[in-house]
Amino acid sequence: MAANPAGDSAAGLANEMTTAMFEASPLSASLLGLPGYDELLGDPSERAEQELRERMLGLGERADRLTGSTVDDDDAVTLAVVAQQARALIDSVDAHTTEYAISGHFSAPAASLLSFLPMITLPDKERAEAFLTRLRAVPDYLSGVLRRHREGLAAGRSPVAHLVRGAIAHLDRYLADPAADPLLRPQAPVDYPSFGPERERLLAEVVRPAFAAYRDALATEFSEVGRPEDRSGLRWLPGGEQMYAALSRAHTSTGRSPEELHRTGLDLIAGLAEEYAEVGSRVFGTTDLATIFERLRGDPALRWRDADELLDAARAAIERAEAAAGAWFGRLPAGRCRVEPVPAADAPAAPPAYYMAPSLDGTRPGVYYANTYRAHERGRQTSEASAFHEAVPGHHFQRAVLMERRDLPLLRQCASVTAYTEGWGLYCERLADEMGLYSGDVDRLGMLTLDSMRAGRLVVDTGLHFKGWSRQQAIDYLTANTPMALLEIATEVDRYISAPGQALSYMVGRLEIQRIRAEATRSLGERFDIRQFHDVVLGGGPLPLSVLDEVVARWVRSVA
Repeated sequence: MAANPAGDSAAGLANEMTTAMFEASPLSASLLGLPGYDELLGDPSERAEQELRERMLGLGERADRLTGSTVDDDDAVTLAVVAQQARALIDSVDAHTTEYAISGHFSAPAASLLSFLPMITLPDKERAEAFLTRLRAVPDYLSGVLRRHREGLAAGRSPVAHLVRGAIAHLDRYLADPAADPLLRPQAPVDYPSFGPERERLLAEVVRPAFAAYRDALATEFSEVGRPEDRSGLRWLPGGEQMYAALSRAHTSTGRSPEELHRTGLDLIAGLAEEYAEVGSRVFGTTDLATIFERLRGDPALRWRDADELLDAARAAIERAEAAAGAWFGRLPAGRCRVEPVPAADAPAAPPAYYMAPSLDGTRPGVYYANTYRAHERGRQTSEASAFHEAVPGHHFQRAVLMERRDLPLLRQCASVTAYTEGWGLYCERLADEMGLYSGDVDRLGMLTLDSMRAGRLVVDTGLHFKGWSRQQAIDYLTANTPMALLEIATEVDRYISAPGQALSYMVGRLEIQRIRAEATRSLGERFDIRQFHDVVLGGGPLPLSVLDEVVARWVRSVA
């Protein structure tokens, strides 16, 4: 066994990594319910990012060295997570995302405050006071973000003009309705009666003026100089190809090239046509793909009556999945998943649905957010697949089961491995069909709709950022090759422009989980137990895909 002169341990490096992650993104720690970061908003400066990069280089090198001297399987997995997270953070810094990330989507630094600060729970006076301190810090934070935007512009890394206008519209909605300010949402403990008045004062005198100043700067400095829609991808920025390759690595945890991912998406889209024809013939009496897509988009019977109907359907699907889960999972979460509408100010730029994990301290449950904005224009057929992906047995099982474990290092509970996380969610859309959860063929068409959307993401994300597609090319591709609602297609494309590379993670992760399952099934034959397999996949926390492969292979060897 090789010596370890630095005296490092897997647990020690994992703790260093979580500390670095939360110092760089303190809001993430608060959302998990972890104390110690509740007064902070982070430092968006170039200096802070470069210091983080150097820290990650050191941590990654130490993890790699220690890997060669460890014989403990759990330690080896932890070290692999440390090394991958270090590389992913380096890639993120090298992509300079803060400089050009201006949009109304919660991936943008300014918009994220209005999305995530309202989700924080305030169980005691100390955290309530910290929340007020955070509100006081908003002007400095936004000034720092604005400074990075200006530095990016000077370096030729400009934002996308129509996304800047979307960010301005988002802030206009926020500023126009102080009574509905989402930052009024967190409730303070009853023994802190002065919290409410002080928060209202800070919002009126500090926070909203800071957002208004940021909004005015966007309007005067960036809306007219941003990239046009035909140059909305990273391909058009200096060093954009390298930046996109870095973000692709970070989000997929693989070395698959953008060109390979693009081809994979094209092949998957072509393969889905047969499934559409089979199910479409039963629902609409036709196998013609264009006709099936037209019916899915235009049939009034497939639209929601109103927001309440949309939310009720999501709750019913989740309850059905909860009832069936015991036959497919050995370990079930104690906490149930709540269903809520996407906040009104965020909804126009938000995706159709998303999930917010429970906090580690138990003060906030897992929440499935369904977008009820213009519900009457949204297709009902995707409701069940979305609920199975985002909630049960998707992200809620993935996160809530993990949050209840106390035997894993904190890093293994909260690492950001997008391909694992989103790959599992997409895997669950197909798993739900195996579990018999879909109400009928219309809902299976919804499953195929989301399948083609995720396959289309491989094509469109790489098309925009690697091949230089225009925004309209991306919209046209999804319109021709998926039956997504036109309202959602434009929003989705803007999301891919706002968060380069993230959309790749879904299908990359799903394909790998399916491959790993198929190999385990072949190796074990009748000894393969789907409950045990799912418990192994979920039990180790968010893992890079190559590490997940080895963890499952180790389980297979133990059962064989």
